[in-house]
Amino acid sequence: MLHFIYGVDRPGTGPLRVELLEKHWAYMDGYVKELTARGPTLSEDRTEATGSIHIVELPDLAAARRFAFDEPNYQAGVYDPVLLLRYEDTLGGTMWQHASGAGEGFLLIGHAPPGTRPARAAAPARGMLARGELFSHEDGGWLGTAVLVEAAVDGAPVRAADVLPGGYDEVEIHPWQMGGRR
Repeated sequence: MLHFIYGVDRPGTGPLRVELLEKHWAYMDGYVKELTARGPTLSEDRTEATGSIHIVELPDLAAARRFAFDEPNYQAGVYDPVLLLRYEDTLGGTMWQHASGAGEGFLLIGHAPPGTRPARAAAPARGMLARGELFSHEDGGWLGTAVLVEAAVDGAPVRAADVLPGGYDEVEIHPWQMGGRR
């Protein structure tokens, strides 16, 4: 079962995050085979981390909770809140298989209107590294869609409508970069 985990950095924890970087990577090294995608979200100017996402294959919710809440950054108080959702992959493969290195990365999260169901996934957009539907672990309800995308560095902004067309109450766009030692 795939899980989408997004830890949002608490304000002012940047120095602590830097101090914990090797511990974080060492922890993630234990999950190399299970990780589909990972990396930090960034400030608009891409100079500071603002959070961290992990898409990870684990057997159940208990294992996903252990992964998320035993992680060194969480244990030290870097993340609050942590979003932990079931993730149904609609692209296939890993971010490393799809990456071209041709542009800056972005995380888009489309929030679903309450009580709706996901539309059939459109053909993958150019530069898409990961795409999946987000579901509640508690009641199985659809909560939205998460996408990691590389956008060409040509000055044009990433447009939510190009990556997540229609049907969402809100779409968050976060600068993001591939993480890890791979």
